Amino acid sequence: MNCISIFPIFAAALVMAASCCRGSRTAEVFDTVYYAPSHAAGFEIIGCRDSLSRVIRVMSPWQDADSTAFDLFIARGGENPPEGFSGQVIRGQAERIVAMSSSYVAMLDLVGETGRICGVSGMDFISNASVLGRRGSIVDVGNEADADFEKLVSVRPDLVLLYGITASSPMEGRLRSLGIPYMYVGEYLESDPLGKSEWIVAIAEVAGVVQEGVCVFDGICRRYEALKEEVREKAAGRPKVMLNVPYGDIWYMASAISPVATMIADAGGEYLYRDNLTNKSIPIDMEKAFALASEADFWFDTGRISSMEELLSSYPRFAGVRCVAEGNVFNNDRRMSPGGGNDFWESGQVRPDLVLEDLVGILHPELRDGEGLHYYRRLD
Repeated sequence: MNCISIFPIFAAALVMAASCCRGSRTAEVFDTVYYAPSHAAGFEIIGCRDSLSRVIRVMSPWQDADSTAFDLFIARGGENPPEGFSGQVIRGQAERIVAMSSSYVAMLDLVGETGRICGVSGMDFISNASVLGRRGSIVDVGNEADADFEKLVSVRPDLVLLYGITASSPMEGRLRSLGIPYMYVGEYLESDPLGKSEWIVAIAEVAGVVQEGVCVFDGICRRYEALKEEVREKAAGRPKVMLNVPYGDIWYMASAISPVATMIADAGGEYLYRDNLTNKSIPIDMEKAFALASEADFWFDTGRISSMEELLSSYPRFAGVRCVAEGNVFNNDRRMSPGGGNDFWESGQVRPDLVLEDLVGILHPELRDGEGLHYYRRLD
């Protein structure tokens, strides 16, 4: 990846005679790939050859949306979208942005553009200091299922950054009727932790600072890969790792091909649950969970459980498992906001290099200081 310039990649299958987006043309004139992600599978930046405008194409806006694509046309230089284009359109860069997920706040922060944020979902759960410092001028529009559109309209956004879980966002229809452009961001669907981070480039394109986005992602990628290689060459052994606690009465376990499982492996560990190869977490019963925990050298991500006393009072049966007896239980709640937001679910989602550094520090303190952690802490 090159931080000096982005060279267009001409897609052989799409090469056509049309060379710009000024005329009466169909959507098929998007004949040039301006950014092909190296790790993300969910987006690309395309356009017309020799055009200033760009299209962010989101290939899978929500889970199992394999046949659904979403396009945002960023019109520049007086150009218009081609005839027949049915996606969303913004004129120039988005100056005023409503971010419906805290991870989008983190992406804008990494490219120095949090000043564009005029609305968020759940201000009390935001960790970003810049946004919290401007909370008087940023509206909290609520959650997607029950958004306050009066507040949203009042800040005159150029773009709303949305997400879908198993279907389109419940906000989509109302935004269309109001004529407010929106874009789906699908970083949470990526199986590669660096793929999640690479969505920084898409957000940077929206803000008109795509080169900065490329450079930021390049730095994250280089740091991650260097640490991964150091672990491969120098780490001693592969400690076994258990994850999570029950949600209600159900213990969900991440897929063996999930970002967290990938990072555990890259940090020189072994994720114990190998039966799930889907793109979703699946439930296991307490007997299976106890058997896995009994094998574990470390236990990560205890969620709402913030102390060893709370863990043992909630699940006394686990007191005798080795990782608990040895105090090797860690949660990712070191960086909590005053309102109860967890920065791991904000900046941690797009800084896999820092998360990996934490995991290496815990699993292999001979390589990294396990006390200087960013997101994780040992339960006391």
